Amino acid sequence: MRLFFLWMITLSFGFVMAEPSSAQTYPTAEEILKAWLLSPHANSKSESFRHWDTESEIPGNCAVCHSTTGIAEYLSAPRTTPGVIDHAVPIGTTIECAACHSDGAKNLSSVLFPNGQTVERPNSSAICSVCHQGRTSMDQVAASVQNIGEDEVSADLQFINIHYAAAASTQLGGTVRGGYQYQGRNYAGPFGHVANLDTCVSCHGAHDTAVELQNCTSCHQGVTDFKSIRTTPLDIFSNGKTDVGIGVVVNQLHGRLRAAIMQYAAETGGGAIVYSDATYPYFFNDLDRDGIADETETVYPNRYNTWTPRLLKAAYNYQFVGKDGGAFAHNPHYVIQLMIDSIQNLAEVTKIDVSALVRP
Repeated sequence: MRLFFLWMITLSFGFVMAEPSSAQTYPTAEEILKAWLLSPHANSKSESFRHWDTESEIPGNCAVCHSTTGIAEYLSAPRTTPGVIDHAVPIGTTIECAACHSDGAKNLSSVLFPNGQTVERPNSSAICSVCHQGRTSMDQVAASVQNIGEDEVSADLQFINIHYAAAASTQLGGTVRGGYQYQGRNYAGPFGHVANLDTCVSCHGAHDTAVELQNCTSCHQGVTDFKSIRTTPLDIFSNGKTDVGIGVVVNQLHGRLRAAIMQYAAETGGGAIVYSDATYPYFFNDLDRDGIADETETVYPNRYNTWTPRLLKAAYNYQFVGKDGGAFAHNPHYVIQLMIDSIQNLAEVTKIDVSALVRP
């Protein structure tokens, strides 16, 4: 198997085997293989690739991002539905060389997003954006709550999950409406970074997907952690601490949104709610009302199913931000806007103090 991958790499990266020029060096096939083996894309034991073991096939609405076969077929045909092909594929692959180095991937310059919009992407970011875009947008949320009163509990509502690691939708911001955007508010568009660090693979290793802090410290001098980097002079909490890393701010605001969701649900919505980041469908009834998601509560039969439109919108945004671990870097202003707007919307009918929040 290892020799097979070396052979595939040699075919896909024929240039890397050539003698490098004096001004540029390329990784060897061995180095590329080693890097890929360290990446999540190669982890054959992860749930991302083992979820369908008992079914012996991966359905077409999952296969595109969870198998090399699926993505190769998706890119080789007309794309009318984002991330979906019309048939199942066999299990047994991860995201291998052919996923990102097929003719379809090489020629890919635009990507279809869940809101139905096709967006031009740099070649090195287009292939990443196919899978790292989530499966929903605010459009699905808006459609589900249509004609239901904002604070009316409805059996027709259920939690809408953005899916996972929707970095491309975060980075493009209001352009593709990945988060729920409240009416009458303006939202940040694509987050632009500095030249040479403005594509997915200029920050993330193309094969190991890792991000190196040293790539940031020439501009952000003295930082020892990604979340210590500050990208706005605004005092988001009106506490005078404008030197705190934006990642810290995003985490704190995420915590405030969670508290606001729980307060609204208990006081105004359909009953006490609790969140588990590791158990689908993530929001559950807080049976003992202690604010802690314990093992007896985080089971599917106890899923939260007394949603109001107001609660669903805020919960959707909470999940959107929470499932993109790099949201603070991909588009900090956009995710801060989403969370502040969600908190303020909940505060319209629940006593939540929002007076100190400063929206970018």
